Amino acid sequence: MAFDIRVAPYNPDGWGPPDSPVVPLLPRSDGSTAGGVSRSDKLGRIADWTRNTNFTNPPRSGAGRDAVFDFALDDSAALAAAAENDSSFRLVDGKPPPRPKFGPRWRFQQRPLLPQRRDEEVEARKREAEKERARRDRQYNLNRSSVAGGGGQGPNRRDAPTLKSSVDIQPEWTMLDQIPFSTFSKLSFSVPDPPEDLLFCGALEFYDKSFDRVNPKNDRRLERFKTRNFFEVTTTDDPVIRRFANEDKAAVFATDAILSALMCAPRSVYSWDIVIQRVGNKLFFDKRDGSQLDLLSVNETSSEVLPEAKEDINSAHSLAVEATYINQNFSQQVLLRDGNKVTFDEPNPFASEGEEIASVAYRYRRWKLDQDTYLIARCEVHSVADVRGQRGFLTLNALNEFDSKYSGVDWRQKLETQRGAVLATELKNNANKLAKWTAQALLAGADLMKLGYVSRVHPRDHFNHVILSVIGHKPKDFAAQINLNTSNMWGIVKSIVDLCMKLNEGKYVLVKDPMKPQVRIYEVPVDAFENDYMEEPLPEEEQVRPPTEDEAADTVAENRTEGEAIDVEVGAGEDDANKDASDSIA
Repeated sequence: MAFDIRVAPYNPDGWGPPDSPVVPLLPRSDGSTAGGVSRSDKLGRIADWTRNTNFTNPPRSGAGRDAVFDFALDDSAALAAAAENDSSFRLVDGKPPPRPKFGPRWRFQQRPLLPQRRDEEVEARKREAEKERARRDRQYNLNRSSVAGGGGQGPNRRDAPTLKSSVDIQPEWTMLDQIPFSTFSKLSFSVPDPPEDLLFCGALEFYDKSFDRVNPKNDRRLERFKTRNFFEVTTTDDPVIRRFANEDKAAVFATDAILSALMCAPRSVYSWDIVIQRVGNKLFFDKRDGSQLDLLSVNETSSEVLPEAKEDINSAHSLAVEATYINQNFSQQVLLRDGNKVTFDEPNPFASEGEEIASVAYRYRRWKLDQDTYLIARCEVHSVADVRGQRGFLTLNALNEFDSKYSGVDWRQKLETQRGAVLATELKNNANKLAKWTAQALLAGADLMKLGYVSRVHPRDHFNHVILSVIGHKPKDFAAQINLNTSNMWGIVKSIVDLCMKLNEGKYVLVKDPMKPQVRIYEVPVDAFENDYMEEPLPEEEQVRPPTEDEAADTVAENRTEGEAIDVEVGAGEDDANKDASDSIA
């Protein structure tokens, strides 16, 4: 057996085959020829010496000797497995997957951000935050310059209508002094001794703790208490205060509503007034009949502008009447009306015999302002409850939501998950009202103040409401939370008392300027604000009065024509609401 060496092509230029070799057709041992191999051809095995079991006894014929090179006749298991592996060979597709067509599912799919994309988003947020911070700085400087120039106060109310004074300044009045609010912030006074309780009057019902479990998903409809009477009696009309004045128990007399208005004066935006009477060596702080202090302001410190028309249900006046009506009904609904009451030294000094009155107790307390000056104030508590095994006093107030478009926070969605955000929004929009409620709770010595969150059934229905939540706060802790300094509160009262004690006997009025952060003191005639005092009345459209039945019906009809879905009790329901609103002002 000889091995035939074929002729190999010669490459004179270097190693390897020539650049353009001429590949000859090499004859095989069986007489066939093998051609050139293309790069795209799959190369398999050259020879398989293991598949012939009779290799130890090779056949003498040449066909048997060449069988190791012939794979076409191979039926062995190894070749079958190799063929199966070859058939499973697939070319990997490197093309990207087809882009889905536009559609609802594809449009809302959020693709994960690449690292560089995420960094760009972070940088964009930083830039937006810088722009917002710069905008707030510009607004703050603008507000400071406007306050310094006497052009405004508080939040930006450049589009707000011109605010009017709570009382008409008459030509015969003499202005004695003008006090800017900037001086109030520097005052501080600590009452040397704790207050002394002189007398308790009235009766209290117990608080219903089931209202602590009320939430937006399990709300309560706000009820109407038409038969219970509420009293808003000024200082000089209080028979108990008159008795203390005759007994020389103190030199200064007031109520908690009047003192809280003075203590929180720097937070106020709307105009208000207090009547001051100097009689001998005594000083009485009073309020006029139908005064602005009898109503609760809504969105007073908000930057959103309320409608100017008085007949609009979202105007400042309409919202104040609605808020007062809500507070009175809320304070009675959250009580256990089972006849069990806590009575005190004397009955309600303003109620007639057999008259059904609201649950309220009057706590007459005395504070020492200096060595010779004492102050007596009538304070209110609304309920009683067991606090840590002891009987504690509660004050009950309600915040009301009229339209989430103005506040930007929907209570029904945020009260359970973001209660802090809701309270922060209310502190921004109603800073003065919340501060006054806190000051009244501190003056009354209440152990707990309950804040209710009451919302309209529908934004265009101001007659029907639901209670969404009731949250309790300790007055001292809540005062610290809203940055209400008790030393500054008493410093403001002490400065006003010292100023008025230097005045001659007579009648004066302290008026908050409607446009500037300051108060003015006017000397008025002795018969001012009395029944026979002649003064120019306010125009009819500006007088404080509740909506009549016809106006309420017109409002409901107008709302329905606008396409709003309203569920309002027409007829008797509106008549009841108007009576309630009248009782609120009374």
